[in-house]
Amino acid sequence: MLSFLLRRLIYTLPIMLGVALVCFSLVHLAPGDPLMAILPPDASQDLRDRLMELYGFNRSYPEQFLSWVWRALQGDLGTSIASSRPVTDEVLKAVVNTLRLAVFATLIGFVFGSLFGFVAGYFQNSWIDKAASLTSVLGVSVPHYWLGMVFVIIFSSTLMWLPPSGAGPGGSADWVWNLEHMKHLILPAVTMSVIPMGIIARTVRALVADILAQEFIVGLRAKGLTNVGIFIHVVKNAAPTALAVMGLQLGYLLGGSILIETVFSWPGTGFLLNSAIFQRDLPLLQGTILVLAMFFVVLNMIVDIIQTLLDPRIARS
Repeated sequence: MLSFLLRRLIYTLPIMLGVALVCFSLVHLAPGDPLMAILPPDASQDLRDRLMELYGFNRSYPEQFLSWVWRALQGDLGTSIASSRPVTDEVLKAVVNTLRLAVFATLIGFVFGSLFGFVAGYFQNSWIDKAASLTSVLGVSVPHYWLGMVFVIIFSSTLMWLPPSGAGPGGSADWVWNLEHMKHLILPAVTMSVIPMGIIARTVRALVADILAQEFIVGLRAKGLTNVGIFIHVVKNAAPTALAVMGLQLGYLLGGSILIETVFSWPGTGFLLNSAIFQRDLPLLQGTILVLAMFFVVLNMIVDIIQTLLDPRIARS
């Protein structure tokens, strides 16, 4: 087990370096002038040159990349061009908000997706299976940003049950664990949970159907094992794959929440990325993408480790 963990950690390091390189390259290849957000229209060339030197844009791309990676390893992601605040502070605050939203959405999607998947797998080709499969297909097919706007119209504008935007009363970005703030979390979390719910449901349904058709299930029934005991064996065999899918979905939600956070004005990384793109704020854009990518890489490593703990055959292979 220890050798497996060490190998997994060693494999992760070059992936992180490659992610940093791709992140840096893509951001710099995008068109636009990063200094347009702070330079006045009649700015002199001398002022422009000084700002280029201040932000390091006058150096070559390899020098900028090495400097950026070195500072990132020390926890310094630079200074935002638009707000003049440290990128690290901006990103960490947004990451916490996005992580809170993504975890709640993933839990909702995992619970209901697993429930639909197990029910559909146990009652194959029945009306229950068809209803659960239809629900999962709709969950994957419906655009979540459109669903978010529908939820706002129904539950905020018409019924006035839940707040339409922000992370707290009055559009506050500060989070407190109370009922008022939890109400702001419900609509975006439910909206984000629809796609992972559908994916997890379809995956679990296929797993359960495949496991129930295997010979060891027939042997367990022949030995007189109860349905509860068989269900426990099915869960044990389906858990590693379902957990891997859940981990991937959590990673996708961390990086792909830009539309949902924009619809609900949720102060997370998606909302921050949207602002950085339109303002052409290179340090903020690079820092946000890098942190999200590293989260995804680390999350995959954690899921692999948990999978190995649940199923030791993975480490032996």
